[in-house]
This record gives sequence, structure tokens and C-alpha cells, in this order.
Amino acid sequence: MWTLFVAVASMAGFIIAYNTYGRYLSKRIFQLDDQTLMPSEEMRDDIDFVPTKKSVIFGHHFTSIAGTGPIVGPAIAVFWGWLPALLWVVFGSIFIGAVHDFGALVISLRNRGQTVGEVAGRLISKRARVLFLLILFFALTVVLAIFGLVIAVIFKIYPESVLSVWLAMPVAIAIGFWSHNRTGSLLIPSLMALAILYAAVAIGVYYLPITLPAAWGNPVIFWTVLLMIYCYFASVLPVWMLLQPRDYVNSHQLIVALVLLIGGVFVAGLTQQTDLFASAPMISQNVPADAPPIMPFLFITIACGACSGFHCLVSSGTTSKQIAKETDAQTVGYGGMLLEGALAVLVILCCTAGLGMGVTTATGEHLTQLAAWNSRYNPELGWAGFSLAAKVGAFVDGGANFLSAIGIPIALGIGIVAVLVACFAATTLDTATRLQRYV
Repeated sequence: MWTLFVAVASMAGFIIAYNTYGRYLSKRIFQLDDQTLMPSEEMRDDIDFVPTKKSVIFGHHFTSIAGTGPIVGPAIAVFWGWLPALLWVVFGSIFIGAVHDFGALVISLRNRGQTVGEVAGRLISKRARVLFLLILFFALTVVLAIFGLVIAVIFKIYPESVLSVWLAMPVAIAIGFWSHNRTGSLLIPSLMALAILYAAVAIGVYYLPITLPAAWGNPVIFWTVLLMIYCYFASVLPVWMLLQPRDYVNSHQLIVALVLLIGGVFVAGLTQQTDLFASAPMISQNVPADAPPIMPFLFITIACGACSGFHCLVSSGTTSKQIAKETDAQTVGYGGMLLEGALAVLVILCCTAGLGMGVTTATGEHLTQLAAWNSRYNPELGWAGFSLAAKVGAFVDGGANFLSAIGIPIALGIGIVAVLVACFAATTLDTATRLQRYV
């Protein structure tokens, strides 16, 4: 029941914050006004500056900021216990992260869609601009390298995820041309795209997992190179053709997966299939000997999911160039970060209570509750021994357990959650490449 309480209390807190503090920021602090001419209209070129429906730009923004950070970060942080991670995610998102994202977006909107680096150069000094852009260049390079590696590793260990992730690209191009050349509702094409992508998940799980031949070399290197080629095209094509519709289509796919996970948490909690306190320590007294201290490393480990400086690059880099009305900034900037916080809460629950529902070890032994958690978060392996695959695997297995509570087979659940991780990483990867071009 505590699993359900944590989920409900966290989601309720985000909803209340959006409708109170978010509205206060919108009306009293930023004084958003729809009469203000937006950069997307003033500087429209149909390449980077494109006035966009709120639902579409929200999808782009959310999927761009919510990469693997709110997944990998919380998956590591529960080493210290689930309570510190949960408190930082909930309160950090509401009072720091969402305010940061919202503020960066409004600043860019009122400065002709300029990035934070360009604004810093104009308001502070040219030297500040150069230094800021250098920091952005190296930070984005790290993002590209890490996210490309994450997706490649997922493709290697979860070959059932490959088909759906790559199929999203031609589907997105079709949606982009439909949206750009027609007026009216996107409901029908959006539902069709969603059905195609989820059918691809099932096909990948049961019929067509894509594993590369050994003759093609290291699969991680192969997938990484292929992803970088895709990123080049995503960064130079008009934003409405690939980047924007891909994020829009993937946002629906990912939100459906999140809703399914929330449903699984509710059912598992109501039917007593999971016990948060019996599955993982609230505050761990048995962290690895080589683990850094919780203060200040908790706030570094969970950046995306609570507060991340990368988000200001998305807000001022691509999102501000597509906002059609100034009042949309609250939904996109503040609301997008709160939804990412909700994702991070789900990850914490998956890596604790979800794992506690049961895992099978390499020897075939089935473990539950704290024994299951200890099998993945074994302090004897050390902090450095907790590999990228193990971090992602903890979330995937815990998420699949929650999905099984609502009748989804474990194998299909693993495919759905693996695709969720890969898609979140991919949408951030292509946006980061486009931001790098601006820098």
C-alpha cells in the first residue's frame, strides 16, 4: 500500500503545484501575455522558427529534456535509499527544476528566440558569451556521446526494441508532411502512428528481434555510428520534417507507456503484490564502500528528474523558436519538467518496489522483495561495478513487473520499457545535435 501512497501523493503534488505555483509564476512573475509577438512568428523561416500547436511543441520539449537522465540517475540514487531520491525529485522538480526551465523559456521568448549563451553575451559581455558557448559545446558533446552509447547498449541487450525505435523515423516524416501541408486535427494520424509503433514493439518481441551478425563487428560501435548519421539529418532538415514530428509521435508512445506503468503501480499496490518497505531500504545503511557521500552527490546523480542545466538549452534552443503563444510557456516549460519529475518517481518505484515483485537470477533462482533488490544493488560489487546495463536493467525489470500486474506478459513488458528508455534517449540525442549546430 505504501507504493500506491507514494505514487498518488507525488502525482497529486505535481498537479497541485502546476495549478498553483505554476500559475502564480505565469501571471504574477512572468506576466505572460498572448498579445506578445513570438519569435516563431516574427522570424518565421519554416526551418527553425515555426509556430507550432501547444500539444506538438509540448511533445517535442518533454521528450527532448527527458532523456535517460531521469532513468539512470534515480536508478543509481536508490543505492542511498529511496526516500532521499524521492524527496529530491518531488521538491526539486516543483521549486527548482520547473522554475528554471520555465524561466529560461520565457527569457528566450522575449529575446527573439536567442539561446542563453547569446543572451548572456548581450547582457554581460562578449567574453561571457564565448565562455558560455564553450561550456555548452563540451556539455552537448558529452550528452551526444553518453546518449548514443545508452541507446546502442539498449539495442544490444534488448534487440526487441530496435524495430519500434527505427520505425518511428519514417512514421514521423509522414506525420510531419501531413501536419505541414494540411490544417485540422492530428487525432487520426496520431492514433495510427501510435498503433503502428506499439504493433512494432510486439513484432520485435515475438517475431523480429534484431541482432546484428558477428561479421558486422562490435554492435555498440555499429549502432552508435548509425545513430550519429541519423542525428546529422535530424539537425539539418527543417524542424517540421523530422525532429518535431518524431518528438511528437514518440511523446504519445512514451506517455502511453507511462500511463501503463502508473496503472501497474496502482493495481500492484491495491492488490498487495508489492511492498515498498519490504523491497528496498528507505535510507540505506549498507552502501558500497567506494560510493561517494550522499551529500552533495545525490543532487549530481539525479539532475534530470529534479533540476538540470541542460534543459535551459532545449528551452532556449529549439522550443522557444516554435512556441505560438506566450501563455503556452507554462504548459511547456513548467508542466514539461513536472512530467519529467513524475517519470523519475516511477523509476524510483520500479527500481525498488517493482524489483521486489520478483527477479530471476542468471542461475535461474527466483528472488523477491529485499533479496531481489540486493541481487541488483549488491554493495559487494561496489559503486564502480554497477554497470550501465545494470542500471537500465533494474528499471526495465521492475517496470515489466508492474506491467504484469495489469495483464501484460513479462516479455512484452520488457520490450515496452526498453523501447521507452531508447526513445527517451533518441529524442534527446537528435535535439542535442541540433542545439550543437546553433552553438
